[in-house]
Amino acid sequence: MSVVYFTADHHFGHRNILRFCNRPFDDVDEHDRELIDRWNSTVTSVDIVWHLGDFSYRGGGKLARKVFSQLRGSKHLICGNHDGQTVRELPWSSVRDYADISVEDQRLILFHYSMKVWPSMRNGAVQLYGHSHGKMPADRQSIDVGVDNWAFRPVSWPEIKARLDTMPELAFRDDTDEIDKEPTP
Repeated sequence: MSVVYFTADHHFGHRNILRFCNRPFDDVDEHDRELIDRWNSTVTSVDIVWHLGDFSYRGGGKLARKVFSQLRGSKHLICGNHDGQTVRELPWSSVRDYADISVEDQRLILFHYSMKVWPSMRNGAVQLYGHSHGKMPADRQSIDVGVDNWAFRPVSWPEIKARLDTMPELAFRDDTDEIDKEPTP
């Protein structure tokens, strides 16, 4: 039986990501090898992976193809701001800007960027995103699934759910999909 995983922000080939995100690798080659190893120690060939953007950056098409071919699982791309034509043309199972899916009877909204509101959030839909490299606070219905938050590997819905259960709940002010917050003057 296959498992569905989520991940984002690998930035394969991006030397400066080590410094920008304080990633614990000596160089980009070690970084890329370790992220490939962590992916493949988590994901099997029958599993499904939703990559929520920024697969590679500055490594070129040859590097992106080489890395992609080494990664296990059926891979779907939610496009990020660094996913150019070369990345989009890899043999992904699907390429989209946004997805609305269900895993284990949970509605999940997938987007590269964090949103303040999303479809059916008042009815329990959970938003998964990347882009922020762990700098956006999570709540019980919205979380960054990028590698900087999850030991540089893809994560399953049960792992995400366990972490969400420890987060603060969203508070709603009325019958719309707006989060309760103080108005700014």
